[in-house]
Amino acid sequence: MSQPPITHQEFTRAFRDTLGMFATGIAVLATRAPNGDPIGLTVNSFNSVSLDPPLIVWSMSLHLPSLAVFENCEYYSVNVLSSDQQHLSQTFASRADDKFAGLEIDDGLYGVPLLRHCCARFECRNTVRHQGGDHLVFISEVVRFEREDRSPLIFHAGAYRTLAPL
Repeated sequence: MSQPPITHQEFTRAFRDTLGMFATGIAVLATRAPNGDPIGLTVNSFNSVSLDPPLIVWSMSLHLPSLAVFENCEYYSVNVLSSDQQHLSQTFASRADDKFAGLEIDDGLYGVPLLRHCCARFECRNTVRHQGGDHLVFISEVVRFEREDRSPLIFHAGAYRTLAPL
């Protein structure tokens, strides 16, 4: 006996849950709006593309209100969160008006906001954008970076995790 066909919604949920089996780090992307206000969002779609030239890739939903700011900015930062920064992941994933309220930030090249106490921080020039389904894919040149010896915040199977040695 054959199984009844699944709905598009069921397929999408199953696909998302299956993708969640790939453990990822969590980063906050940050830039400045044309009026100078800092803008940021949480992503787990960050990855390397090339060492020479130094390129990274990440993607953003076409439905997010800050899409135009990131699409049109010249520079932005990628702040790879440490295991003690789950609250930042949640804040920057929210629809809060001022996600930077109460945070001490550093100014990177061209004034991009940099979060403190992260595993790594990358400052990037916004170079190439491609639409991919319901997301905009960014491929950008890394112009400056730094790292700290901290344990990263991990996301796997719909939950926050930390690394443990084998």
